Amino acid sequence: MTSPDKNGGRLKRTADRLFAPLLAGATFRSRLIASVGILLCVAFTGIVSAWLYNHTTHYAFLIAPVGASAILLFVVPSSPMAQPWAIIGGNTISALVGVLVYQFVKEPLLAAGLAVALSVLAMSLARAMHPPGGAIALTAVIGGHTVTEAGFLFPFAPVALDSAIVVLFGIAFHKILRRPYPHVTPVVNQHQTQDTPTQMRGGPTSADIDAALSEMQESFDITREDLEVLLRQIEMQTVMRNNASGKAGPDCNSIMSRHVVSVKAADTDDYARSLLLKHNIRSLPVVDDTNKLLGTVGLRELLKGKGAVETLMIVPPVARPQDPALSLLPVLTNGRSHAVIITDTDNQVVGLISQTDLLAALARLVQTALSVEKTL
Repeated sequence: MTSPDKNGGRLKRTADRLFAPLLAGATFRSRLIASVGILLCVAFTGIVSAWLYNHTTHYAFLIAPVGASAILLFVVPSSPMAQPWAIIGGNTISALVGVLVYQFVKEPLLAAGLAVALSVLAMSLARAMHPPGGAIALTAVIGGHTVTEAGFLFPFAPVALDSAIVVLFGIAFHKILRRPYPHVTPVVNQHQTQDTPTQMRGGPTSADIDAALSEMQESFDITREDLEVLLRQIEMQTVMRNNASGKAGPDCNSIMSRHVVSVKAADTDDYARSLLLKHNIRSLPVVDDTNKLLGTVGLRELLKGKGAVETLMIVPPVARPQDPALSLLPVLTNGRSHAVIITDTDNQVVGLISQTDLLAALARLVQTALSVEKTL
């Protein structure tokens, strides 16, 4: 016989499974703010519609899918389906598809199914997937006399117009709350190069993420770039948690910058200085036409004289990709060297490790050590 405690525990687990928030990061406060935003947005759209259309049946032009668009915009503003082009483009394209289907397919049930299905294909091709668009395509087919009488005006007024009002209100609302919208993935390389930011290096690569997505054969309501940022953050938390005391640390290959800004020996000091300032760096490798390392030049050398770079360059510290990154610690803390050039066996430049790169690697190791200490 099952005890009451066991029955109660099973019921609780079932309730947790059924009623737990489906969206990661969801809180009651965020839902409350979203509800207020939706209330104000839908009301504002209705008021503007009434003023623009200037007749008593303006509610016929406040299309129902506006409410669904508002939910996406305020509940999950980082979703690719909630971005301005997705809302305006997806709704408008779907309305056009619905009107076209209504014009050529006279069987109502067939027209309804075709309108929704074709709107999904059209939104996919336009990179404007927005679920409420399916409802708008359906509305264009079964929306009644007011909608069908509007004809090809319907996709633009009210659909495009209402969608634009929703987006503009959403931008203003999120700006007031100091929330980013439209959503931009927060990955920025301060040196304006193609390298991944220092704190994001190591671990899963972009190719790994693409391969995993392909293997799973599913679609997720998150951009690939946001997914990469999330995975990096998860990896950082994992490193902090796991006992990594037996590991020797990363090698140079895993933390180095690969898009190395360099100069040729014949370049002028003015050009070298402009590169240092543009990319906010302190050292430039000097290479020949085959990308072999000749030396380096930095602000210190450029202040000592003028002329071609080859007359100012110095011999830099170098390392190989397979060398332990921590072996660079004495060089990068001697007060003279700001970067170590990473070269292959042919002396060609393949990367660079700056003091910032090494500091980020050390920070990860320290975080791991602290995590281990807490578990002991």
